[in-house]
Amino acid sequence: MELRSGRERKQIEVSEWAEIIPCIYVRPLSAGDVDKIQRKHKDFINNPTVAAMVDLIILKAEDENGDKLFSLEDKAFLLGEELSVISAVAQEMFNDVTSAEAAEKN
Repeated sequence: MELRSGRERKQIEVSEWAEIIPCIYVRPLSAGDVDKIQRKHKDFINNPTVAAMVDLIILKAEDENGDKLFSLEDKAFLLGEELSVISAVAQEMFNDVTSAEAAEKN
C-alpha cells in the first residue's frame, strides 16, 4: 500500500473546463487500471474508443484532495464534450504508458 500511495500525481489543465474544474490530478495508470478498462473495452491499448477514453477519465481523474472528480453519473456529460477535449485528457493520462512502451522497444 505504501508504494502505491506514494506515486506522484500529474496535473492536467483543461482550458475548456477551467471555470468548473481548475485542474485534474491523475496518478499513473496501474496494471489493474488497464485490466479494468480492457474488461469492458477489449482492444483499449491499441484502439481506444471514445467510450473507453471517457471510462478512463472517470476511473482516474481526481481533485486536489485525491477524491474522484467524476462518477458514472457524469458519463453523459463527458460523452457530450468535444472529442478533441476528451481525446486530449485521455492522452495525457495515457502518456506514461505509451512512453514506457516506447522506452522498452529501444
